Amino acid sequence: MTDSGGLLDSLFIGGPARGWFSDQARLQGMLDFEAALARAEAKAGVIPQAAIAAIVAECEATRYDIGALAEATAKAGNPAIPLVKALTARVAQRNADAARYVHWGATSQDVMDTGLVLQLRQAIGGIEAELARLSSALADLAQTHRDTPMVGRTWLQHALPITFGVKVAGWLDAMERHRQRLQDMKPRLLVLQFGGAAGTLAALGDRGLIVSAALAEDLELGLPAMPWHAARDRVAEFGTVLGLLVGSLSKIARDIALLMQTDIGEASEPSGEGRGGSSTMPHKRNPVTAAVVLAAGNRAPQLVAGLLSAMTQEHERGLGGWHAEWMILPELVQVASGALTHMADTITGLEVDADHMRANLDVTNGLIMAEAVMMALGSKIGRLAAHDRIEAASHRAIAERRHLRDVLKDDDVVTQHLGGELDRLFDPLGYIGVAPALVDRVLAARRK
Repeated sequence: MTDSGGLLDSLFIGGPARGWFSDQARLQGMLDFEAALARAEAKAGVIPQAAIAAIVAECEATRYDIGALAEATAKAGNPAIPLVKALTARVAQRNADAARYVHWGATSQDVMDTGLVLQLRQAIGGIEAELARLSSALADLAQTHRDTPMVGRTWLQHALPITFGVKVAGWLDAMERHRQRLQDMKPRLLVLQFGGAAGTLAALGDRGLIVSAALAEDLELGLPAMPWHAARDRVAEFGTVLGLLVGSLSKIARDIALLMQTDIGEASEPSGEGRGGSSTMPHKRNPVTAAVVLAAGNRAPQLVAGLLSAMTQEHERGLGGWHAEWMILPELVQVASGALTHMADTITGLEVDADHMRANLDVTNGLIMAEAVMMALGSKIGRLAAHDRIEAASHRAIAERRHLRDVLKDDDVVTQHLGGELDRLFDPLGYIGVAPALVDRVLAARRK
């Protein structure tokens, strides 16, 4: 992923997400830590109050040469080391005595991990806002089509009548679980990282816990029971939640792409100038959002796996695993955010063809109502006997290309027990079960 709006960024990354993990944002997160550290240590009496102003004044990312820091990072092994050197040099120009207290008692991982958490806090806010937008659009869609009949499909084949509302309610229910997961996870993720060289804050003597509390308060982060340098479950949990979110978005994308097929034609992504066209076929209307989200669905599992693999860390500070997170996590956040934004836009403008949905219920010449007839007949002659008889009639209807109702009217056993009920049994709206009630339950749960 790039910082500068690369050719593919606008396709795969949500607009705000491009800035969450830019080089400047990464530097600013680390500098925010350094500024807060100075304030916290002065408050705890560890460094002079007079040192604060000069340190804080230089904690502005735009003051630093990213190119030079990048070159130094290649030798140092992480960007915090050259950044702290550059920060110290700049502070020294303002106040030589204050420069002595830059980064006092901290380690590079404290700087980078806490800076990352500050970036993630912004990212989670953006993701939650987009999830809320998608949830609202899905709720409206489910309510509008609560009773709209359509074909329910299993194993890609016509199964039974359902409503489009209950399909959408299934999508919505998953999104609401992801919203809850993000909310539940935040207290574990949005916490300070501060442990010093080996996680004991030894450089601060007996003031370590006091400085930690003041630093967490200054940054408005949670204060964990202990540093988590080599315990990466917090980062891995967030990545896993994003993987789950992308998986659910991919399910919606797959459904929309299938509904948009020419031979089904029940729903379509929003149309618009330059959207979904073909370079050679003027008539094409391709599912752009579905393609982007399904691409994210292909990428996210590997990225999540990378974070899980990186949890294997050595002793008090890891070698390599921690470094692997630096590229994986930003890409995963941006991929998930892009998929989410695309889906929110699409659901807001989704075009639904209710007439075609109703017409598709009839394309199998009544076979979709076979279970309804079987259950009615089963109450008279037993379920298995009814199943065998309706199955045989279904085979005849297919072979003879006749409507199942007409075939059944030739069956004396069926007409004897069902008589004039057959026409009613072939009404799809009479066999949607509790679909509307399920929609109502999902909407009610969301309102709570």
